[in-house]
Amino acid sequence: MDHRSTRHRKGCPDVDEDDDYLLASSERESPGRPAVIISPDNHRRHLEDTVVLLTNQARARARVPPLKMNELLRQAARSHSLDMARRRFFSHIDPEGGTPFDRMRAHGYDYPAGENIAGGQRRPHEVIHAWLNSPGHRANLLHPDFSEIGVGVHLGYGPLWTQTFGYA
Repeated sequence: MDHRSTRHRKGCPDVDEDDDYLLASSERESPGRPAVIISPDNHRRHLEDTVVLLTNQARARARVPPLKMNELLRQAARSHSLDMARRRFFSHIDPEGGTPFDRMRAHGYDYPAGENIAGGQRRPHEVIHAWLNSPGHRANLLHPDFSEIGVGVHLGYGPLWTQTFGYA
């Protein structure tokens, strides 16, 4: 049986799970083929961009317009993931009471709309499944009025994922 035909039964039908190309080079090496080395920054960006792609796949299946990637939202998401890792907390509200809206505005984004966070998922499709299987996170991910997105992942402690949404 083709392994792809069983994937949707285990996961979520809103997301494709074919992201094996995201594995570290040692995990995807095959005999006679050299390993491909990706810098940590490029790997992180690739994971984040894949979450955006999978988010838009889920939105397309729900007949919701796609989100446009916004670098200011990405920076707000990255900083929150890093802050949660460094200070060992997991919340939308930071220890000083800062909100997702405060963070997005502090990064220069004037139209914040929402935020999803998750921890422990190694791969983009795993974090998307987690969000889609949570009613509040799913509502953000598929919100028809949201038009922009930023995703940030911290790979050290966690991984910790943050997905920020805005209005254009």
